Amino acid sequence: MSAVRAFLKFAAEAQGNVAQLPRTRAPKRPRTLPRPASPADAMALAQEAGAAAPNDWLGARDLAILLLLYGAGLRVAEAMAVTARSLPLGQAIRVTGKRGKTRIVPLVPAVREAINAYVALCPFSLAGDTPLFVGARGGPLNPDLVRRAVRGARARLGLSDSLTPHALRHSFATHLLARGADLRSLQELLGHASLSSTQIYTDVDAARLLDVYRHAHPRA
Repeated sequence: MSAVRAFLKFAAEAQGNVAQLPRTRAPKRPRTLPRPASPADAMALAQEAGAAAPNDWLGARDLAILLLLYGAGLRVAEAMAVTARSLPLGQAIRVTGKRGKTRIVPLVPAVREAINAYVALCPFSLAGDTPLFVGARGGPLNPDLVRRAVRGARARLGLSDSLTPHALRHSFATHLLARGADLRSLQELLGHASLSSTQIYTDVDAARLLDVYRHAHPRA
């Protein structure tokens, strides 16, 4: 629609006329719901990615990153932006999200242990503004390498193509909501500017309940 409007405006101006653009609205795309992974699949994915790395410290790094995405609900870019100033790790970590907005995200013990194991094995100095997660040569880690590790692990485990690094964030939110988290708290944890962005997870959870119902109820 944008291209059509631009062409009509160009054609009218080329003839010396004022463009009379039709008041046609573009069709709205149906909202797609994120597909959460099960806790078992999320953990298996992280462990498989770590086990497939070429050496121990890279394996520890990949495991730590994926557990951080799932255990704290981070975007890949947010995980890559965490610096070594977060060390030593405490009960929570400061994350910089979209538009430079910061938030505090709790770290569960399993995530802290995985990150600490990676830090202990990492052959490069992690201090100051150095990225917490570094590449094989000690420079900033390319997010595409994380996605590549997930694709490989997903294929080896026979998991759905929908299980991407970002799907781990969706899984984090969906599982918290299913365990009774309220939307406002979830909004803060995810760093959403608007509550409407968080409300999609109520639909996700309802979809999961309907799926359980259809498979379990004798008259479904």
